[in-house]
Amino acid sequence: MNVPRAGAGWQANLQTTLAACTGSALLHTALMRASILLNSCLLAALFTLGCGQSGNPGGSAPVIPKSSPGKIVKLNSTTHTNRLAKEKSPYLLQHAHNPVDWFPWGEEAFAKAKKEGKPIFLSIGYSTCHWCHVMERESFEDEEVGALLNKHFVCIKLDREERPDVDKIYMSFVQATTGGGGWPMSVFLTPEKNPFFGGTYFPKRDFMSLCSRVNELWNDAEKRPLIEKDALNMAKGLAEASARKPDPNAKLNYALLTNGLAQIKATYDPRFGGFGDKPKFPRPSEPAFVLWQSARADDADGIRMVTHTCERMAAGGMYDQLGGGFSRYSVDEKWLVPHFEKMLYDNAQLIHLYLDAYLVSGDEQHAAVVRDILRYLARDMTHKGGGWYSAEDADSEGQEGKFYCWTQAELEKILNAEEAALITRHYGITEHGNFEDHSHPEPLKNLNVLSIVDPNLTEADKVLLTSARKKMDAVRDKRIRPHLDDKILSSWNGLMLGAVARAYAVLGDAAYLKMAEANNAFILKTFWDAKTKTMYHRWRDGARDSVQLLDAYAFQLDGTLHLYEATLKPEHLSQAIALADRMIELFYDKENGGFFQSAGSADLIVRAKEDYDGAMPSSNSVAALAFLKLHKMTEKKVYRDKAGATLKLFALNLDRGARGVPYLMMALDFYLHEPYRVVVAGAPGDAATQKILHAVHGQYQPNRIVLGNIGPVEEFAKTLKPGKDGPDAYICSGRECKQPTHVMAEIQKYLQPAPPTSIDLLQEQEKAPETPEKPESD
Repeated sequence: MNVPRAGAGWQANLQTTLAACTGSALLHTALMRASILLNSCLLAALFTLGCGQSGNPGGSAPVIPKSSPGKIVKLNSTTHTNRLAKEKSPYLLQHAHNPVDWFPWGEEAFAKAKKEGKPIFLSIGYSTCHWCHVMERESFEDEEVGALLNKHFVCIKLDREERPDVDKIYMSFVQATTGGGGWPMSVFLTPEKNPFFGGTYFPKRDFMSLCSRVNELWNDAEKRPLIEKDALNMAKGLAEASARKPDPNAKLNYALLTNGLAQIKATYDPRFGGFGDKPKFPRPSEPAFVLWQSARADDADGIRMVTHTCERMAAGGMYDQLGGGFSRYSVDEKWLVPHFEKMLYDNAQLIHLYLDAYLVSGDEQHAAVVRDILRYLARDMTHKGGGWYSAEDADSEGQEGKFYCWTQAELEKILNAEEAALITRHYGITEHGNFEDHSHPEPLKNLNVLSIVDPNLTEADKVLLTSARKKMDAVRDKRIRPHLDDKILSSWNGLMLGAVARAYAVLGDAAYLKMAEANNAFILKTFWDAKTKTMYHRWRDGARDSVQLLDAYAFQLDGTLHLYEATLKPEHLSQAIALADRMIELFYDKENGGFFQSAGSADLIVRAKEDYDGAMPSSNSVAALAFLKLHKMTEKKVYRDKAGATLKLFALNLDRGARGVPYLMMALDFYLHEPYRVVVAGAPGDAATQKILHAVHGQYQPNRIVLGNIGPVEEFAKTLKPGKDGPDAYICSGRECKQPTHVMAEIQKYLQPAPPTSIDLLQEQEKAPETPEKPESD
């Protein structure tokens, strides 16, 4: 993306981008009230600096810099050592030997900035980020850049995956002031941590010019007060946006679902599948919402949008055709050329989506994708204790995609003539290739990303393909693998826990249950303090952090509920209740509703609320749906009240920006309907009970919860007993239940994806969601 320019045209563009950014009109209004962007000659001067191109691969396709990256100075790892060498984050450790005098995010850096009167340069990224590596290679490993930064700034490195709460604050600033965002994120702050200029990736020459200009303005006696004033106003604007209040006139109704579905379907690509333009991110909650609505309405077109999207993604280069698992996004509309990093959270959500597609269509290819992802997870992403690692890098040996790509000559060398001909036809191999890493000064040539171009295979072809793939696997296994980010995050593990548990429930493979139970045990042992009811966020190399984040609790709650529904073990429901209750204590906003992203920390200038379902669903969206399910399992009204207040708080998002909140849309759907409650009266772990559970989960019905008749379930479920011949399923809506049955066909018939009984909307409007409590006075 281009850095915005000052002037009337820039102002108009800024207003447009502000209205579309995270937080939508609220952030727009707050920052306009602050009047800091349109009226500040200082920031206009920075914007007119001419900083070249600012590529933001985290939010859009990488933009190849037109300017020269400058001379690259490669450093021996022993040349420099900074404070990051003592950290646990793989991302921070990658920068531990830069000539830049990096500090971790913390009081030592803030105190130094205040004492010396220097601005802070904050660089945010993550260890598997390709463009973070590019900026490090061009700038942060460079002696000249290091000297400039060390002289004029206090430099802080932050791992966004360790501190998403900090990242959220400054990403909101960058999005609001540039119209885009991504990583690496580059932000300049006052010593009080208030932002005054930001962007993403900058080439070396432009970055040095920018740093010099910032230093010049900061040390101008007339301009520094303007910078500090504008930065303070910006912080106040961000705080105002985060302190939104529910609209008393907002209504939670079916029209929101209808309009939201129309908004998303309007962006569908009928040729290649997916929603929106290139670069294409999977954003699984978007097609999941479309499928949820379309299956209920028996809308064949809507269902086909989702299944077609799944087919095209799985055939494309974004999917690892040899090793399984999806990369983060495709830079083109065809799903052909990926950004090669593999993230745990993407693959967790895609397991859910492909299970949905399988259940709706019956197409075994969708189930095969799930199995391939799980093989990849077990083989490459699992800690010996059962936890799951965070991500794999896009780069190996300094080249993006080198591990995954092939030249035609290489394939002809390792395969026989028949195999090579089939692989060439099936995967679209060409002499000149279909991918080149333009960000590298010396890119490899003639590389091919594997994608299924010709899916038509005879039985003989399938045998030949298996033989060829084995040879290719053997060769690839000898290559240097991309960097593995081996930190374990309780939040992302929660997302994957739910996916693996559900894969077991749907597909019936006991190995998946073993994986899920091992992960749950690892999390409870390593991250959960039962005495204090504390869920820690990050663990690596025997050490965990102390930050308290909503993501950790909400995503673990979601995963634990899926595990409970797959097994009916009461201890899993008890754990879910403990997580939910602690979430309310730590994060719930009694005044306005919704959940804060963090439990509160002195190092934050804003206590924000996450409201955007992007590559990951927001923690508020996940919390809302999980609380609604937990309410139906326990009949504890507090959970529905908190979920309703959260939906009410974000009603404007639901009304005007469905594409930004598809997961929250699914929570709204669950809120507006009386879901099926399937009570399985039988001993957990019993073979007959598991058979019934597989029948229940084998039917696509998102408006459904599954619970047992023992443990901390609601009282009505406890009155339902097994039949004389063994476990039975009671399929209920409200207090009305079908005849108990253990017959698979009857269970599936009862759970057809027709609309469940609607709630009494008039009564619901009279009751309305919980009115948030007034804060206690001091």
